[in-house]
Amino acid sequence: MRLCPSCRRSINPTFTAPAAIFWDMDGTLVDTEPLWEQFTYELSELMGRRLTPALRETTIGGSFRHTVQVCADHAGLTVTEDDHPRFRAFMNERMAELMRSSLAPNPGITELLDDLSTHDLPMLVTTNTERTLADLSIAAVGEHYFTDSVTGDEVPSPKPAPDMYLRAAEKVGADPADCLVFEDSFTGMTAAVTAGCRVIGLPWYEDTVVPEGVVTLDSLHGRNDFVGVGADTVMDWFHHLKR
Repeated sequence: MRLCPSCRRSINPTFTAPAAIFWDMDGTLVDTEPLWEQFTYELSELMGRRLTPALRETTIGGSFRHTVQVCADHAGLTVTEDDHPRFRAFMNERMAELMRSSLAPNPGITELLDDLSTHDLPMLVTTNTERTLADLSIAAVGEHYFTDSVTGDEVPSPKPAPDMYLRAAEKVGADPADCLVFEDSFTGMTAAVTAGCRVIGLPWYEDTVVPEGVVTLDSLHGRNDFVGVGADTVMDWFHHLKR
């Protein structure tokens, strides 16, 4: 539960605090990437040809339509609009099953969100995952931490387009340049940078391209998770990103 205003801690006045923090979900807040990997391989097999690991990596952080197209192209299929409801139904059913069996916040996330929630600072989830499945992941982390969320089916164009981050900034009435984003994929980092946000990246793969303007968590923290990170540390990082 969020603290009452009188219980909130004020932000250190020596810091330039973000107007809001936007959190990518899959791979950042929760480790759903292995689940999406399993589902994507199953989807490709449903279409008749299993993806190669290299092709599967191109779907990371992308929209569902992008994943369907990658699988279809690899299988030599032509996908029409009439096919999407069938594939989406398979996604919703299978991913819900996988999420209910194994889903938990990434290391350090709960402690950091607990600390950040004592500050008067809006936080939103910004994910390409569609609303039905996104709500399962948000619940696993704790929906009480977040002011709002934006999902891939709620914007004209999902990541890597900037729409999601522009919408999130609009929701909190802030300039994107005053907002901090945590993202793990090239697709997501690109979207946030293009929107004009300040971005800290958590690339999980050695060959993930980090867009210009993104500072990696590893370079700031010496590791690629949030263990030991508190609210003051995040404020300090943002302060230096704004300089």
